[in-house]
Parts: sequence; structure tokens; C-alpha cells
Amino acid sequence: MTDGAPLLAVRAVARTFGTQTALEPTDLAVWDGEAVALVGPNGAGKSTLLAILAGALAPTAGSVERRLGTRTGWMPQRPAHYGRLSARQNLELFARLEGEAHAATAARGLVARFELPDDDRPSASLSVGNRQRLDLALAVLGDPNVLLLDEPTAALDPRQRRRLWETAAAVKDGGGAVVLVTQNVEDLERVADRVAVLLDGRLVFDGTLGEYQRSEAADVFA
Repeated sequence: MTDGAPLLAVRAVARTFGTQTALEPTDLAVWDGEAVALVGPNGAGKSTLLAILAGALAPTAGSVERRLGTRTGWMPQRPAHYGRLSARQNLELFARLEGEAHAATAARGLVARFELPDDDRPSASLSVGNRQRLDLALAVLGDPNVLLLDEPTAALDPRQRRRLWETAAAVKDGGGAVVLVTQNVEDLERVADRVAVLLDGRLVFDGTLGEYQRSEAADVFA
């Protein structure tokens, strides 16, 4: 953590969909070198908050603050790639959109790094785990210093979960930050320094992993 501004923060951010309140006014700051886990039951507002942090969803009220130079990579819960394109073609396309000077080289590197199929099969035909790994590879394009991950290990095998944890650790160790939505206790214990608990669209707890484990809020995994 620094004495200056956080890498990323929301201030009194809220979101409604019609008459339904998905997120009540919420404050959350993400600092250098930390991993924050967003936990809570289904429908608690976790994915809504993550999408707002990513800039993919506009808040109904409140504001999102980014420190100058902060780059985010977002892995949503639903597929974030084109099903008609292969894994490599998706990566090359998004690399070009990110302004990568050597898009084909970057795509080949990520295919190898995340052990993705390097053929012309459309990504829609890949296994759920491979599609999830593709979305993770897309999230790290451009070397973001904040990774925003929504249920990132739901369909990954143990080896690929370790790969994801290594990726998250590398971002943290480089002075960046990770925010992940998870309902997996192993993810929580392996990755998180801090835990934020949401219930019915409200932030009801925000503290260190140790504080969370000693609190009643830990019953969310009971």
C-alpha cells in the first residue's frame, strides 16, 4: 500500500437494473501489491461490482477512480471471446485492439503460456476449461497491473489452477493488484490478502484474510 491514491477505487458506487437494486452505495479501494477476494452468495452483487471496477458496466451512482497509468485486465464469468474464431485468432485480434505492435507474436506466446490448442478449431467447440483459460489469457494481454477475475478457477483442473495462482502472484509481486470473485475456499486461502463480503448488494465486511477467518462473515462459506 502507498500513501497516495489507490490503484483503483469505487466511491459510493451503486447500480440498479430497472427497479431492482444490484449494488447499494459501496466504497472499496484496491492498493498496490494486494489481492482482494469478493465473496458472498449468488446475487450478492459481486459480479456487478467487478464489472464496474473493470469499466465494463457504468454505475447508476457514484464514481470509479483509477490512478494514472493503471491498466486493468478483466475476466468475466461468461465467455469474453468470439466463438467462431480459434484461440490464437482471438488472442491476435484482441492484441491488435490493445495496440500490440507484434500481435501475432503476442498471441503465440499466450497460447503456449496457457497451454491452449494451437489449431483452427473455433473456440466455441473447445472444452469449458479451455475456454476459461482463453479468457484468462485475454485478460493478461497488455500486461495489466490490475487483474479482475470472476470465478476464475471454476472449470480449471489442479494444474491450471496453480498456473492461475502463479499469474496472480506475479501481478502482485510486480506492484499490481488482483480482485477476484470466488466461492472457492482454496482460491481464497491461496490468493487473497483481503476479503470483502457482499450480501444483498451491500458490503458487510472488508478486512484482512485473518480478520475474515475469525469473523462471523466467514459463515458465507459454511
